[in-house]
Amino acid sequence: MTAFETLKSIRLFGGTQHYLRHASRECGGPMELTVYQPPGLEEGGVAPVVYFLSGLTCTAENFTTKAGAQRVAAELGLIVVAPDTSPRGAGIAGEDDDWDFGTGAGFYVDATEAPWSERYRMYSYVTGELPGLVDAAFPTAGPERRSIFGHSMGGHGALVIGLREPARWRSISALSPICAPSECPWGEKAFGAYLGDDREAWARYDATRLVESGARHPGTILIDQGQADPFLERELHPARFEAACEAAGQPLELRMHEGYDHSYFFIASFVEDHLRHHAAALEG
Repeated sequence: MTAFETLKSIRLFGGTQHYLRHASRECGGPMELTVYQPPGLEEGGVAPVVYFLSGLTCTAENFTTKAGAQRVAAELGLIVVAPDTSPRGAGIAGEDDDWDFGTGAGFYVDATEAPWSERYRMYSYVTGELPGLVDAAFPTAGPERRSIFGHSMGGHGALVIGLREPARWRSISALSPICAPSECPWGEKAFGAYLGDDREAWARYDATRLVESGARHPGTILIDQGQADPFLERELHPARFEAACEAAGQPLELRMHEGYDHSYFFIASFVEDHLRHHAAALEG
């Protein structure tokens, strides 16, 4: 029996967009997500899975309704999973006070500091609990054919997850990712509260620090970044990640795009490239 409660299912591009809820062990309460199932799986086929991690303030709804990923996923035969960005209604004082911390801003870490440590366990949720549930409920091709990408805070999450567990994720990519969260205001605020004051403890959730300390992914990492992004200089720092990859020999394709901002218009412009990047890696 599936662990998911179906909130609604919508037919599009020959496949089905599912809106789901389940009780999360890691996050200690209900979590919602969406899963797009491409056509052709009703007759007993299986498909590889691509996970998309959303950014600050988002739920799974943002990517599902704005990115336009389903048409390409249907063509390529990809299951696309979009989880939420944090627990909801955890009852923690201050969780709804700021848009860049708490609700909608889990930063894909396992918090170690009280009171966040009890429910804010997004790293273990995304890397362990959720894939297991998805593989049990949907006709996936199994854990050997799984990839991950994300936007902004979610791009940070995808880079960290792929670099820390390269054998479990066939490919990784990001759009406008927070590349050095230990060195930007968004990351310093979240990491200080979730992980404590010891900055060395932050390194395992910082993509740039991970590469500098020896973490590698065998595939080429794809990053797209808009040059008109208002957060580029203060929060995102792709040049720092690029320098770390170059020094370490980590294959990276960083594409800078004149005139593009941080919005879902940017994501919609390049999501097809990312899905094709992952589909190529997931073949076979």
